Amino acid sequence: MEYTKDFEPHQYNLKRIQAEVKDLHQRKQGFRISHGSTNSTRPVHQGRVVDISCLNRILRIDPDKKTALVEPNVPMDRLVDATLQVGLMPPVVMEFPGITVGGGFAGSAGESSSFKHGFFSETVNWVEMVLGDGKAIKASRSENADLFHGAAGAAGTLGIIKLLELRLVPAKPYVRLTYRPASSIEEAVASIKKETENPDNDYVDGIVYSRSSAVIMTGELTDEKPVSVDVQTFSRPWDPWFYIHVHQRVQDPPEHDDREMVDYIPIRDYLFRYDRGGFWVGRESFRYFGFVPFNGFTRWLLEDFLHARTLYRALHGAKRHSGYMIQDLALPFGSERHFVRHFIKCTTEHLGMWPLWLCPLRGVEGPTFHPQSSLSPSFLGARRQPLLNIGLWGRAAQDPAAFVEESRELERLLHDASGRKVLYSHTYYTEQEFWEEYDQGWYEELRQKYRAETLPSIYEKVHVDTSKLHAAYQSWLGWFMSMWPLAGVAGIAAVVRSGDYVHHRQPLWKRMWEMCVRDKLD
Repeated sequence: MEYTKDFEPHQYNLKRIQAEVKDLHQRKQGFRISHGSTNSTRPVHQGRVVDISCLNRILRIDPDKKTALVEPNVPMDRLVDATLQVGLMPPVVMEFPGITVGGGFAGSAGESSSFKHGFFSETVNWVEMVLGDGKAIKASRSENADLFHGAAGAAGTLGIIKLLELRLVPAKPYVRLTYRPASSIEEAVASIKKETENPDNDYVDGIVYSRSSAVIMTGELTDEKPVSVDVQTFSRPWDPWFYIHVHQRVQDPPEHDDREMVDYIPIRDYLFRYDRGGFWVGRESFRYFGFVPFNGFTRWLLEDFLHARTLYRALHGAKRHSGYMIQDLALPFGSERHFVRHFIKCTTEHLGMWPLWLCPLRGVEGPTFHPQSSLSPSFLGARRQPLLNIGLWGRAAQDPAAFVEESRELERLLHDASGRKVLYSHTYYTEQEFWEEYDQGWYEELRQKYRAETLPSIYEKVHVDTSKLHAAYQSWLGWFMSMWPLAGVAGIAAVVRSGDYVHHRQPLWKRMWEMCVRDKLD
């Protein structure tokens, strides 16, 4: 049965947004777009904004055509819940439930199914956008194709996305997830590359725990589960965090150890398996406060505050725009071993920044702001070069000057390895360095053609102004707020004010009861 909502509110909100943008364009006044939430770590900029947070509805799901018509601020958990009701799902699902459809398109969302389906934007059939002069336009692979291709990954700097049609695929109730340990980074990378060539795999990713310990995970969608095997879940408060479970799984293999271990995971639990703990960045909260032990009980007790939504809110509330390295780095297969080895030697060993996340990505055509090897031909129709994404997340230098230098060194290493960043994160390139990485002529031509001059450029949006960063820490207020534990308390206060934690909240008495009887609930 087709799922359809009334389009009238969409049209009403669209007219309001168009009128506001048109007025700003006529007055030649620049503006930014406010979505009401963010899964970016970039510092929040001040200035005039156009609020599009009202565009948050699923308008239609068509089971026959296998499509979903959605507004840009629909989060992934709500989209997945709606599509699963009709036996469908998006081919690429961002691992954090709060990431929105529009954010996935305008960003560079690539997940464990992206070796097969590409970036999230490649699963979009078409978008409707409000241009910088207030006019609405439709873009697809056959209509205004240059805008469709350019806006994917351009961080919302070519117009306001107001509607998207997504491609859907048949869903199955379980993912059969196989764990394969590796004893070195080189072995892990070779294993990942091999698994991407296996047509039976629907999902491939890996976690590197140390220089001598890694796990590669391959998943297959399946309708069936052996009766004798219990499902493994990751969404309940007493469930293990996924990365901890994976590590324990390979450390305690079954007696018939054949270097292969398997779990059957409900599809929704698999898709959002990294939400609790935000991969493993949530552990930094325990390290920051120090006096709170990191164990199963405290993770259960503080469950409400340890999902990706709340961790992002706390990061921005604490105004900690330095001190934590949160980067995704994409490199062509072959160079990543050289890069990781040098990066570990230069930085990781000093910081203890483990684990690392490995995620293979299908190559994308250029020019683009999606991660792409600088070795790839930069013209449409060129052969796509597969990439390996390395997720680097953890505590770095606490001194702002030292942190900036570490970040700059990372960018130099990445450039030498012919790779690129995912632009949701901090960038410290000079403007000249940035446009040596990307095609400025192509981008400026698009901005002029589609009247996007009143929107910030992508360099303005992603670049961290280090002079402001240093000034913020040198002021008496910045110095005071950097003192332990004030930044952490400010982050918690931001979460409480926002109400984000209520999204996961469950009465403590109910949680305690369910934990006591969880064997029965299973």
